[in-house]
Amino acid sequence: MKQTLVSFRIAVTDPANQDPAMRIGIRNAISALVLTSIVVSAVGVHLLWWRTAQQVSQTLADTINDQIVSAVGDELQSITSEARSSMSAVRTLLLGKVFEARDAEMREVVIRSQLRSQPTISWVAFGWPDGTFFAGHKLGNGVIEMIEIAGDRKAKINRYEFGGGDTLLKSSRVEDTNYSFTDQEWFREVVASNDENWSTLTKHPNGERLAAAFSAPIQIDQKPAGVIAIIIELTRVSNFLSQLTVGKSAGAFILDREGGVVAAPDPDASEVTPLKTDHPLFAVAVDAMKNAGSAYNPGEGEPLKRQVTRDGKVYQAVLTPISFPGWSLVTVVPESEFLGPVQMTIRNLLIGLAVLIVFAGLLSAWLAQRLIAAPLIKVVGEIRHVERFDLDKVERHPSRLTEIENLSGAIGDMAQGLAAFRKYIPADLVKRLISDGNGARLGGAVRPMSVMFIDLAGFTGISERLGDRIIPLLSRYFDSVSAQIQAQGGTIDKFIGDAVMAFWGAPAPNPEHAVDCCRAALACQRAMAEIGLVDDHGQPVKIRIGINSGDMLVGNIGSEVRLNYTVIGDAVNIASRLEGTNKVYGSTIIIGPETRRLAGDRIVVRELDRLAVYGRAGGLQIYELLAMADAAGGTIDWVKAYEAGLASWRAREFTAAIAAFEQVKKIKDDVAASVMIARCREQLENPSDQEWDGTTVAKSK
Repeated sequence: MKQTLVSFRIAVTDPANQDPAMRIGIRNAISALVLTSIVVSAVGVHLLWWRTAQQVSQTLADTINDQIVSAVGDELQSITSEARSSMSAVRTLLLGKVFEARDAEMREVVIRSQLRSQPTISWVAFGWPDGTFFAGHKLGNGVIEMIEIAGDRKAKINRYEFGGGDTLLKSSRVEDTNYSFTDQEWFREVVASNDENWSTLTKHPNGERLAAAFSAPIQIDQKPAGVIAIIIELTRVSNFLSQLTVGKSAGAFILDREGGVVAAPDPDASEVTPLKTDHPLFAVAVDAMKNAGSAYNPGEGEPLKRQVTRDGKVYQAVLTPISFPGWSLVTVVPESEFLGPVQMTIRNLLIGLAVLIVFAGLLSAWLAQRLIAAPLIKVVGEIRHVERFDLDKVERHPSRLTEIENLSGAIGDMAQGLAAFRKYIPADLVKRLISDGNGARLGGAVRPMSVMFIDLAGFTGISERLGDRIIPLLSRYFDSVSAQIQAQGGTIDKFIGDAVMAFWGAPAPNPEHAVDCCRAALACQRAMAEIGLVDDHGQPVKIRIGINSGDMLVGNIGSEVRLNYTVIGDAVNIASRLEGTNKVYGSTIIIGPETRRLAGDRIVVRELDRLAVYGRAGGLQIYELLAMADAAGGTIDWVKAYEAGLASWRAREFTAAIAAFEQVKKIKDDVAASVMIARCREQLENPSDQEWDGTTVAKSK
């Protein structure tokens, strides 16, 4: 079961951090606001009218601009998406060799299908390095022309019309042309970069019209085979602008940096009808762009508001960069469209305000206290309980105001929902993350910490025999060790089968992490003995514990959708290996050398061996944790005898080592001593070479 952190912040300003002299109750605040409004109204009615009118006008203009920017952005996104879709479809057919680019008949079929299926695109063009050019383009929504230009500078043109659900060839002609596609940016840039490219152009085989082109290289069998371009004539954008509802008399235009027209509202604009720029606000938009000067840079992505006066009238203009480099959307709104009704409305409002404001001041103070202040104070108290993760203290408070009662109910529901997570997430950990302001973000830091792995001895056999009856046994085991870990300030990372992983030193730094981890391990050992947990054969269930300390990476590790607050690193892997090493030495708790060093004389241990754990080349000293120093009760004789034997073992004095280990066995039945005696006898029978240093190499995890 992985631990996923649900991180949240409830923004409640702590009154303790505020100057008491600056805090007032909501009743007094509302009364003060009402009285202040009376004074301001009496002194500055004209100022209030003027400022309100300006603000309302600006707000309405901003709202219109936002709506236009959004609509134009969606339209341009739709256009670029259709262009990319067409490009992808044609290139896929070419790469899949469904048709050859020079197969005129199939090529025309593909181009006609794209022009009919994608309403926004105007041209589909092919260009080959040898100067051959082929393109299809719309002439309105019912006619398509196919143009082929070869090296003889002749243009062969086939005209097709839609009728009866089919496309019919209506005419063919050949005419001279001086069009050179190789001079066009859409061809040159793709050939130079061998990559997709967006560009603008004005010159077409049949004349000059402003358009945007999306072009890309064609490679067949990994060899360059020319360039394909999807071209959108911008008269379609102008037609779209004419369909926008921009107030009663406002307008939207797309201009380049010098004020040149890219698109302007024109309901008749199409592939066959040139763009007209006779909109009454077009000149205002051009003035706004030209007058902006260095204050506006389309490449920076920041809109600019300008006030333009023309022919004695004031207009609000907003210049907004759009997706194509150098293009800007310019919206123009006459101030008179909004200020006339606003002025009348404000005058009427001020008259009514003068009559009602005195009564409102008195009534507001009473209602604020009764309906708002008192219930809100209670709700704030419940929010503070949630902020501190004291979820059991959260209560619901009824109110006559639906919003406040809903808020109180929502806070209660939130607390009830969060309370369920305490079965999965350590509450102390969540409190710490909340107080630190850490969100649920990927990342972590390297810290000195201690980590513990606990496992049940013989769990595999027990689980096979008990089946689903193993769950009560596991529950008692997990309850027992979890309580001891948390009592010593540890954080339970996860349960892995029958294993428990916990760490000390995070999220709150703990300079005593090694000592607290050792104390928790001994407490777990005692707790398991006290609960008397037995398997199906009536035998006591034992645990094995591995502990190691060192620098570890701790933090939110995982993916953007699921995180685990955990520790990783070499020191963690060693702790896992030490837990399994208990099986070899018949011990319960083995700690690593860094834990031994950090805990110092506050623990009682015996050095078991110098071990190269599985997966590591170098050896390290491993120790059996016996007791805390304050509860050991004096020197343990058999530990001295064992360590004397260990010293003789490393000095190649194997006979003396056997004698020392035999002395240990006379005092207690010690599996580790038996293991070392067997190793000494093996060395006497089959001595190792001179490079042997007494390190035992683990053969498995």
